[in-house]
Parts: sequence; C-alpha cells; structure tokens
Amino acid sequence: MLPFGMNETTILTDTADLVRPNPRTATAWQKALREAIRDPRELCRVLDLSADYEAAAVRAAEDFPLFVPRGYAGRIRRGDPHDPLLRQVLPLDAERADLAGFAVDPVGDAPAALVPGLLQKYQGRALMVTTGACAVHCRYCFRRHYPYSDGPRALDDWEPALRRIAADPSLDEVLLSGGDPLTLVDDWLARLARRLAAIPHLRRLRVHTRLPIVVPERVCGELIEWLRGTRLATIVVVHANHPAELDEAVAGALARLVDAGVVVLNQSVLLRGVNDQADVLVKLCRRLVDLRVMPYYLHQLDRVQGAAHFEVPVEVGLALAAEMRARLPGYAVPRYVREVAGETHKFVLA
Repeated sequence: MLPFGMNETTILTDTADLVRPNPRTATAWQKALREAIRDPRELCRVLDLSADYEAAAVRAAEDFPLFVPRGYAGRIRRGDPHDPLLRQVLPLDAERADLAGFAVDPVGDAPAALVPGLLQKYQGRALMVTTGACAVHCRYCFRRHYPYSDGPRALDDWEPALRRIAADPSLDEVLLSGGDPLTLVDDWLARLARRLAAIPHLRRLRVHTRLPIVVPERVCGELIEWLRGTRLATIVVVHANHPAELDEAVAGALARLVDAGVVVLNQSVLLRGVNDQADVLVKLCRRLVDLRVMPYYLHQLDRVQGAAHFEVPVEVGLALAAEMRARLPGYAVPRYVREVAGETHKFVLA
C-alpha cells in the first residue's frame, strides 16, 4: 500500500508541493495565491502610501514576510495608512519591539504537542497543524514564530498523528489548522477527511480558515464535496475582524458553504485600530448574521512577540462586550475570550 496521500501516478513528497500549483493547471484560488503581493514596496506603491511606510514595512518584513492577495488589497482604501484592513497586513517598525510579557509561543503550542503536527489542549479534541502556508500574513498572528519546519512534510509523516488519534477513544473531534489548511489542495484534504472518518470514535471535523474571507474563490465545488463527503459533521470557522472584509464576493462564498449544509462560525481578534469600537463590532456581527454565519469568539489578543501594538486593554474589551450585548440579540454576540497556555479551556471574559 502506498503511503497516505500518494497514488500510483502522483507522489507528492513535501507539503509545499500542495500549495505551489502548476501555473498551467491552477484554479482561480491557486492563481490568487500565486499572484499575491509579497514585496512591501509594491504593496505601499499600489496603495499610495508614503516612502516612510515603505521603508518601515521592508524592515519589519525581514522577520515575518508580507503576503497579501491582490483581491484583498483591492478592498483597502488607497492613500489611507489607517485603513482597518491595511493595518492587519502592513508590516510596521512596532513589530520589532521586544517587550516584556510577549512571547514566541503565547498559547502553549509546544507543550501541547502529542506527536509532530498534532496538538491537544482541550479534552475530547485534537488539532492538526496541517501546513505553515496562509492566504494572508496577519501581522498579529499567534503562530508567526511557530516551528513549521519541524512538523510533518512528506504525507506519510502524518501516520503517527493518525495512529495517535485512532488510539484515543476520548477524542471525538479533530481540528484542521495551520497556517491555513485550505491552502492545501482538495484531493489531499479529501484523503485526510476520509482517513479521519474511518476512525470510529470521531464525530466531527472542524476547519479553521481565513481563505473564504481573503480569497473567496477558494469555496469551490471540490471543497464542498469533501466537506460533505464523509459521515463526520463538518464545521468551518472563518476569521473576519471588520465588516469591510465581508464584500459581495465573500458573501457569495459563505452562502455556498451554508447552502451546502456546512455549519459556519466566525471568530475575530480584538485589535487596536481595527475593530476596537462598538459601532464596528456591532456592524460586523449584524453583517455576519445576515450572511447566516454565527459570531463565535472575540479573542483578546494572544500576546505574541511582534504584535503588542495591536493589544486592547481588557477593560476596554469588557466595555465593548457590554455594549454589544445591549445592542444585539443574544445569538449575535460572540463570547469574549482569552486563551491561557496550559489551561483546560478558554477563559470567558464576557
């Protein structure tokens, strides 16, 4: 039997092969990733930002590279360095500050590792770090320092993780994360879903992704086919922080998922200069509900090194949560949470 993820005609030896498609056969979403903006100078010039921002972006991108799909860049207001979408993706000199209390592994991924690529922090569920690739490099990313190179690369390297899941009957849910699992091709993901569905005690498959928000073309027929193609209940958790991210193309992508019977939730991060105003959060939640996506979590910033300039004080977050409760129906109010390394659950702030 060939190793997991291989067949007689195609042997993919490295996860990177799954996110670098042949230019002649690339789908729309793969083309969007291939043509994404990687040069901070280009992003600043496309958006009419001053040379000061350009120089700072080049410096900061040395530590954590820039990656912005052109479709997402097209939603950013030109000439406005304070645009909330731009703030999420533009490298700044502030990222280079080394501040007390901010760490490279703020959520305790390393001690939660069971085998390479497989983490377990909470009872009943385990998380597979499927890839280090993302659709966009969010500057507040809590895994910006994660050692992806130490994880599984060849597809058969995932066998220890699958065996570990199969050997633990207390697990009933597996999360696919990264990076972003939807940067991987659907054939590979479908094979993984089938392997997981063959483990009798698993009941649910959860996919955490920013692709439908950043590259809505990713929600294609092949994706929906494998999401709905096994006995596992599937849940897709998307990540939108601001209502300006939810344009009509994104609305269409989310509708395709919901119409196919996939449960779709949204999680946001509370970010200074992005969504730290009640009007913005209320508008975001209303837009999500109108799109049949349930607001799930509003995360207090994970204190990762390089993201301190995004932090909003907890007391401000509590006031924002109170105002959301006053202005929204209960089902439209996300839980305001903080992840604490080593704890058995997320700490609910409000």
